[in-house]
Amino acid sequence: MATVPEPLVAVVMGVSGCGKSTIGARLAQSLGWDFLDGDSLHTPAAIAKMRAGQPLDDADRAPWLEAIAAWIAEHVRDRRGGVVTCSALKRRYRETLRGGRDEVLFVHLHGSRQLLEQRVRLRRHEYMPASLLDSQLADLEPLDADERGVTIDIAQSPAAVTADALRVLRPEAASELAEDAKIGEARRGE
Repeated sequence: MATVPEPLVAVVMGVSGCGKSTIGARLAQSLGWDFLDGDSLHTPAAIAKMRAGQPLDDADRAPWLEAIAAWIAEHVRDRRGGVVTCSALKRRYRETLRGGRDEVLFVHLHGSRQLLEQRVRLRRHEYMPASLLDSQLADLEPLDADERGVTIDIAQSPAAVTADALRVLRPEAASELAEDAKIGEARRGE
């Protein structure tokens, strides 16, 4: 029986407002891995379309997904840990990102529509208006049982979400993070 390799790349996924950038950066920092906010790879045409309040279609997303997949492939090839954010709404998008590599793990940040809507209305994003949340929710295909990944509820603190993801990626790092959180809480209580 073949063993599944330890994850080298975590794709933090989910719809707008789920906290991909926040959790992705926290994970990368905790693990000492490279971090890429996948939004930085959108084409100018895709950004203009989103700014205009128009949802992206598969053709709009294709070059973006290919660019992220190339970043992932480079990290796996070089055996270098990485965390990348990407909505990865559909299974076929995740298959493109994974590229058949077992070293890729998806971290799906999931929350209620009400919580997501509250978050997107309170934040300011350069080009992703709150009006596009519904189209993303309509496109979202949750992880299937045969996809390597974990779904985490975002109705908890960023520290707790990060610790949940670390328990899957690197259990020893999750223990250290939990201990640091306890020390921080104890100091605040003094």
